Amino acid sequence: MFPAFARHSRKHLVAPLGRSQSAPSRRLRRCTQYNASALRRHSSSSNPLKPNNPAAELSTFGSYSVILPPEPFVWGVSHIIPRSVPPGIPHPPYTQEGNECGRESPRGSQIKLGGREEARIREAAQLARSVRDFSGSMPGVTTHDIDEAVHDFIVARGAYPSPLRYQGFPKSCCTSINNVAAHGIPDSRPLEEGDIINIDITVYLNGYHGDTSQTYLVGNVNAQGRELVELTNEALEAGIRVCGPGRPFKAIGGAIQGCLKGKNVCISSALTGHGIGTAFHKPPWIIHHRNDEPGVMQPGDCFTIEPCIIQGTDQSVWIFPDGWTISTENCARSAQAEHMVLITDQGYDVLTR
Repeated sequence: MFPAFARHSRKHLVAPLGRSQSAPSRRLRRCTQYNASALRRHSSSSNPLKPNNPAAELSTFGSYSVILPPEPFVWGVSHIIPRSVPPGIPHPPYTQEGNECGRESPRGSQIKLGGREEARIREAAQLARSVRDFSGSMPGVTTHDIDEAVHDFIVARGAYPSPLRYQGFPKSCCTSINNVAAHGIPDSRPLEEGDIINIDITVYLNGYHGDTSQTYLVGNVNAQGRELVELTNEALEAGIRVCGPGRPFKAIGGAIQGCLKGKNVCISSALTGHGIGTAFHKPPWIIHHRNDEPGVMQPGDCFTIEPCIIQGTDQSVWIFPDGWTISTENCARSAQAEHMVLITDQGYDVLTR
């Protein structure tokens, strides 16, 4: 959930970077964290990763509904009323007044193995898995309905939905449909036959966060959409398989990129995985494409792997006026899948299976 925080800064745009932004957009941007310089590279008209013949490439993506921001534009999310969580349920620190930007402790992500810390993060991860599976069992509804059901499911189990009020996010989960790459805000649009939807779940239970997501097929999805989701899950598994104590973090990105070689898809380099534990997002930052980042995995490291895979060769993205919803610039579909990985003395455990 919320990939790329702290290393890459969340963009607040209704146009590709470099165009004018309103005062509300600039104010909202102060509480964000995506790498703006990286996103300029991805959104520039001179982007070398853009195809030579975009129209021809788009024609290969299949038919699906494109998600666009409603007009007239409404800046930000202050008009959306967040759901309430009973005060008896522990709230994460970023929900406290005066911490609107969602600042968290800079502590590392290592979990003390064999004790209460490990037991608690496993419990949070398993609850997140249960919520994820529950959320994917509700076809033919609106994403608002999914958010409501997810919220009630989490709260009924004594946990807090981590996205709620994180840096001002107004909902309890993210629902990203078709061309929306990440951070989609649940709304009143009914799911349609042929949609693909990523439902991103994070829970806060007994002081620890559990984070996972999956992209689901709605009804009869065309072959291009099914292939995209299948490749995304294969990429996630490829990244997981190279984990273990003493292994370099950069091996994850190398494995994912190798898995997708020769396929008509690209990896979003604007979104990364992250360490997780008592804080929602913290180091290590997991890059999903080939890279030369330093660092090796150690027992107790706990992090997410969550590749966002986009149809075609153009990974350019932009942000809706709400300041959160990330869409592909050319409206190609994207898919994402996410697991939490804990490095053990002997290898790794996937906590959200």
